Amino acid sequence: MNLQQRNNVQVSGTGSATLIFSHGFGCDQSMWSYLLPHFRQHFRVVAYDLVGSGRSALSAYDRIKYAALDGYARDLNELIDAFAVGPVIVVGHSVSAMIGALADRLQPGRIAAHVMVGPSPCYIDSDDYVGGFTQADIHSLLETLDSNYLGWSSTMAPVIMGAPGQPALSDELANSFCRTDPEIARQFARVTFLSDNRQDIAGLETPVLILQSTEDMIAPVAVGHYLHGVLPNSQLCMIDNIGHCPHMSAPTACSEAMDGFLAQWAHAHG
Repeated sequence: MNLQQRNNVQVSGTGSATLIFSHGFGCDQSMWSYLLPHFRQHFRVVAYDLVGSGRSALSAYDRIKYAALDGYARDLNELIDAFAVGPVIVVGHSVSAMIGALADRLQPGRIAAHVMVGPSPCYIDSDDYVGGFTQADIHSLLETLDSNYLGWSSTMAPVIMGAPGQPALSDELANSFCRTDPEIARQFARVTFLSDNRQDIAGLETPVLILQSTEDMIAPVAVGHYLHGVLPNSQLCMIDNIGHCPHMSAPTACSEAMDGFLAQWAHAHG
């Protein structure tokens, strides 16, 4: 099986640098459809599905390989080597922001910049860190997901999406959850919500744009400020948006912030 089939890779656009879009938990590359077209005129654009999601090859899913985010990070580096041209900017939503950071650590210097959309290195609160959830919250979420995945999907999609004035987006997210194989979703949920990548991300010197919604129950504002504090070359951009998917519910604000960041990056590396 080739990489294009494994990850349902779609390449479009033209440019001397590559943007590679990596989606979040329960999603697939179609979630980028509100944002991605804006960049095709000036960049080579690569979109893909994480193995186990969307139209990826489910036969490639390996419970051992994907028992940690490292497996997805190694996949991302393979895709960069195979499909990227010129400098590479990884645009990662939610858990994929951490997958991008891990890929960067595995091959230092290969990724030129990151755009992290609603990122969180750790979802569970600890003494000096606000992740947004208690340990009991996360275990309750995972138990519900285990016992009634479709019910969890329909209940959680509107909460995760937010965007109260755009109910169709909640339906789109719920449908994406429902297209995901429940067994794979259960494992990926554990890998996502129980991960702690704070040590992996601290001090990463690659330029980073953090896109943070002003109201996000999955990645609260405190997490955006935490990441901005530990990433030495980061910019934090607050998007006036309710929900965890500003690339869908506030795509213009996201593209404008990205345009500014990418122009700065291009000027610095011109």
